[in-house]
Amino acid sequence: MNRITIGITMGDPAGIGPEVLIKAVDKLSLQKLPINFLIIGDRCVLERYLLLFKIRNLFSRSNIVLVDLNNVPKSFRPGFCKPEYGRAALDYIDVAIRLLKKKEISALVTAPVSKEMINRSGKRFVGHTEYLSSSFKITNVMMMLANRYLRVVPLTRHISLKEVNRLINYSYIFKGIKIVAEYIKKYFYLSLPRIAICSLNPHGGEGGLLGVEEKNIIIPAVKKINKEHIANISGPYSADGLFSNYRDNKYDCIIGMYHDQVMIPVKMVDPQHTVNITLGLPFIRTSPGHGTAFDIAGKGIASFHSMYEAIKLTYQLSRNALSF
Repeated sequence: MNRITIGITMGDPAGIGPEVLIKAVDKLSLQKLPINFLIIGDRCVLERYLLLFKIRNLFSRSNIVLVDLNNVPKSFRPGFCKPEYGRAALDYIDVAIRLLKKKEISALVTAPVSKEMINRSGKRFVGHTEYLSSSFKITNVMMMLANRYLRVVPLTRHISLKEVNRLINYSYIFKGIKIVAEYIKKYFYLSLPRIAICSLNPHGGEGGLLGVEEKNIIIPAVKKINKEHIANISGPYSADGLFSNYRDNKYDCIIGMYHDQVMIPVKMVDPQHTVNITLGLPFIRTSPGHGTAFDIAGKGIASFHSMYEAIKLTYQLSRNALSF
């Protein structure tokens, strides 16, 4: 069985990324899966957690390679966010991008970073999704959150709520649904994905009383998707009613119009197993579904389950892609 080399960036040194990375890689590297783990970060930070968790010989294991950028001083303290740590976190991503382009890694898992600290370091950074897509000159990417119960996709991501209505149009919705459907077919082995789409306005617009986007934009896009047999899509549904029935397991994915419409429910039902997936890139990229959590960083109490699931899912999706 061919081995898959997965790159893993450490994230913000002062956040919980390094500690959840250490725990997750330690567990997975002992499972005899055909994975090579290539960790990109700072040895002095990671070794702090090897000592804390009493993990021995991690970087001596045959399936683990550490790329030490030596960006962080040994006087470093977890939980104290600084622009220079934001810059270090971006350096890890830049190295991962170079390795992806050289085919030295085939997939990427990213630990959480602080957008604020990266921007305060003088580099514009909206998010991993946007930064990676720009680096590979990909214009159409989507963000999926997945756990044991739900897969959700927001059609718009890191923009203000007042900008959502400007972006939502027929072409944007059609292209977004198509990217989601094609990804699910290839990586989740579902030939005709069952997809539900949320309305933009409360109660589906109430026939135009609360908004006309549903009947003028969303419904025509849904009809075209179904006509072309791209997916089995239904809706638009009012989000409150749709998510209240998530345990019925009727859908392979739920697509929302804006970030919080789908992020809140998916993180409420199964936060520790939620994984962020970027759709549309020429490689598989995942991340844990949580942030830097500076308030608990360095205490050894952060749950590693989301990072564990992110790496494991990256492996599973990579295997599926090879046999697609």
